[in-house]
Amino acid sequence: MANLIELAEQSSLRENKLSFAIGDTVDVHTRILEGDKERIQIFTGVVIAMRGSGTRETFTVRRIVAGEGVERTFPMHSPKVADVVVKRHGRVRRAKLYYLRDRIGKATRLRERRAKKGEVEPQH
Repeated sequence: MANLIELAEQSSLRENKLSFAIGDTVDVHTRILEGDKERIQIFTGVVIAMRGSGTRETFTVRRIVAGEGVERTFPMHSPKVADVVVKRHGRVRRAKLYYLRDRIGKATRLRERRAKKGEVEPQH
């Protein structure tokens, strides 16, 4: 039964896997339909959570707008998500960064993750 579901989901999966990790600051390029026109809208923020698997895989991005925290959850394999561009790699020790919700201003900054000498940047 599970194999049948996996086979059915294969056609909906994204061919080019989005590579980013939790704690990364990303630009999520979202396709927006306005009437008969399509445009790309960019949502910039920190990836605070990833969950699910297969076609149900999602990631949550958090940003501060006018002093108010805004979180948006995107499906990983949705055709509405055109691209995810990594701006900065954050160094974190948690799988979920929900503690950032309680922090304000400079306290929300994460340390930067850098590649070691002779090492290629890790692709997640």
